[in-house]
Amino acid sequence: MFSVSSFAASTGKKTSHNGGGSSSGIKASNNQIGYQSISTNVNYTETGGKYGVAAGTLDTETGPVPGRAFYISSMTNVLLGNDYFKATYDQSIGTTNYIGANLNLPNGPAGPYGSVVSTSGATITNYSFRYGKGLDFGGSFMLTPYLELGSHRWDRAVNYGETYSNAYYGFGLLNQYVVGNHWVLSIDALAGHTNGSKIVVTSGPQVTGFSAALGDSVLYKVGVMLDYTLGQRIHVNAGVDYTMFNYGITAVQPGGLFEPDSQTNYLALKFGLGWGF
Repeated sequence: MFSVSSFAASTGKKTSHNGGGSSSGIKASNNQIGYQSISTNVNYTETGGKYGVAAGTLDTETGPVPGRAFYISSMTNVLLGNDYFKATYDQSIGTTNYIGANLNLPNGPAGPYGSVVSTSGATITNYSFRYGKGLDFGGSFMLTPYLELGSHRWDRAVNYGETYSNAYYGFGLLNQYVVGNHWVLSIDALAGHTNGSKIVVTSGPQVTGFSAALGDSVLYKVGVMLDYTLGQRIHVNAGVDYTMFNYGITAVQPGGLFEPDSQTNYLALKFGLGWGF
């Protein structure tokens, strides 16, 4: 947040749980409920260039934030055949490394980017739901186009607290391969758009709190996951997801405050256990 005065987001039956070169291994991988330990590496940058603020980086937040995720996925025959459903929830809580510009000191001149270096508390919460239809190609390869809806929230502990939030929608393509007995590789890509992006700034000394709309943007997600079936029901998995989107600048608020343009990049490492059904 910056001030204008300072500078002029069928229950179907399966024949096998262990893969071995057939689509039953992929379907088994898609029928599980599980838990993952995650580490979300944050790479957030705010930039100037409007309302009289000089162009360039204003502040950044970077670093890994640990968390956890819960998911349930299913591939059943209830609508079109090989109907694919997945719901996820994850939350990461920790700190990031903050580098900023000293713009609002009551005493002393304003400083450039890099004049403030500290840490900042961060809580990142995501929900998502997707539906798609699996297209079976030759038994060991399945392609699943899907629609995903979701929400994102970042509670940022700069100043007296700032909360960023948005919903999103997107269309994706899940590519799954049986790469060996018990092993399924999933490669996932989604292109979408954020919706209803906003910021809520908490009031404090010399800061007038406000709630304002942020500009929406395109959103991209790419993921890779490797799933191993242990016995008949237990799944062990590991993967990495990358997400990128932007927030736009707010209107100038009472007191001359505003939230500048920003770009958010997340790289999440995931390790988990699932139970097949």
